[in-house]
Amino acid sequence: MIVLLLFLIPLVGGLLSFFIKSDKAVRGWSLLISLVVLFLSVASNTFAKSAGQLNFSAPWMGSLGSSFSLKLDGLSQLLTLLTAIAYPVILIATWKTEYKKPNNFFALMLLTQAGLMGVFTATDALLFYFFWELALVPVYFLSSGWGHERRIPVTFKFFVYTFTASVVMLVGILYLYFQTPDRSFSMQSFYALKLPADTQSWLFWLMFIAFAVKMPVFPFHTWQPDTYEQSPTAVTMVLSGIMVKMGLFGLIRWVWPILPSAFHAWGDVTMTMAVIGVIYASLIAIQQDDLKRLIAYSSIAHMGIMVMATFSESAIGMQGVMMQMFNHGINIIGLWVVVELIERQFGTRKISQLGGIAQKAPALATLLVIVALGNIALPLTNGFIGEFLMFNGIWNTNTANSHRILFTVFSLISIILAAVYTLNMIKKVFFGNTNTLTEAAHDIHLNERLVLSALAIVIIVLGVYPQPLLDIGNSFVESLSRLVNVANVIVK
Repeated sequence: MIVLLLFLIPLVGGLLSFFIKSDKAVRGWSLLISLVVLFLSVASNTFAKSAGQLNFSAPWMGSLGSSFSLKLDGLSQLLTLLTAIAYPVILIATWKTEYKKPNNFFALMLLTQAGLMGVFTATDALLFYFFWELALVPVYFLSSGWGHERRIPVTFKFFVYTFTASVVMLVGILYLYFQTPDRSFSMQSFYALKLPADTQSWLFWLMFIAFAVKMPVFPFHTWQPDTYEQSPTAVTMVLSGIMVKMGLFGLIRWVWPILPSAFHAWGDVTMTMAVIGVIYASLIAIQQDDLKRLIAYSSIAHMGIMVMATFSESAIGMQGVMMQMFNHGINIIGLWVVVELIERQFGTRKISQLGGIAQKAPALATLLVIVALGNIALPLTNGFIGEFLMFNGIWNTNTANSHRILFTVFSLISIILAAVYTLNMIKKVFFGNTNTLTEAAHDIHLNERLVLSALAIVIIVLGVYPQPLLDIGNSFVESLSRLVNVANVIVK
């Protein structure tokens, strides 16, 4: 029943938010809903162990072979927990940000959370597609209604990319549905299919492109930097911290176990696409003067490494991916919080216009450094163990030795590039001399300090003791190993 409530509470809360006209009241209501969802998510990972609590199934469209089936396993537990943590952080960090028609804004935010929870728990393909659209549609309205000056053309581009990808995914889902003996959208029915290699191949590209757009993977990434830049920062946090994980989740849940032959056959090609994106995005990030665009390209690079580790087809790489999906979400949201605070105080995101903020806001500078070090995977921060496992998986890729060496080398180069653009940003924005704009800077308020401190604690604790995340992921990796041919190295 808990798994149903993870979706139902933000759905009902979002619908009710439309009718709350008071700005203060709708903010408080949205925060309350997000805290209830966080409590349920923690409970599902800590106390709820019976199948009845972690599974839910009810009739939905029986004539089509579709049911309203939800399940929490290791993969979905990590991602629903990330979603549940992110929302209170986002709402508290942006508490002082003013929105026109705040009831509509917060209602759409909660409906997006409901869609995300559904995407990460659905075990019926048609239901998964329904939730996929439920998560995306509110974002179109949020970006176009509350974004910056170029929001309309940018949101239209975002719509074209994601809508086209959704249609392509639906075609793949319908084809798989018609191949099932019992005409069922059930995940298990899809897993039981034994499709010929040539069929798997073209179907793989249908599904891969659909999910690659969302992550995004080079060359399907061009919508992302503009969308992140023009969207309200709260929406950008959801897009960057959580929604990009939808694409990677789709690969792991709906592509690899169903099309294992094609997944392996096209591994070198997709990993090459990913590594090009990693290096390209990192080099572009180094050149950025806009904080939002720098973090946007940083996100492309980090997601590229996760894609490479997924296609390594190794259990240890898969564990690294699961950990890094969670840790990347925590770290990138922390960076977006800092960008929001800087833009709200100084009215600019231009790195060249800032400087010396650490002299006036030492708490903000200290907390940013912790978050940034997690983002570049410094040892004893949460990013280190996930990237270590992913690089281990990439090194053990089931491919030619020359390919394996190249993939690993370029992946390691990305760490150096990440350190360059991240530390350069910290140096230019927070250190050096103040200027006429930053001379009057003040330190962050209590709510902002609490949010960033909480994220910093998570970063350090999971860097020192990552075992809780490994424990959550182990059962899923073991079950995945039984479905597909992976190098069965489980980290206990």
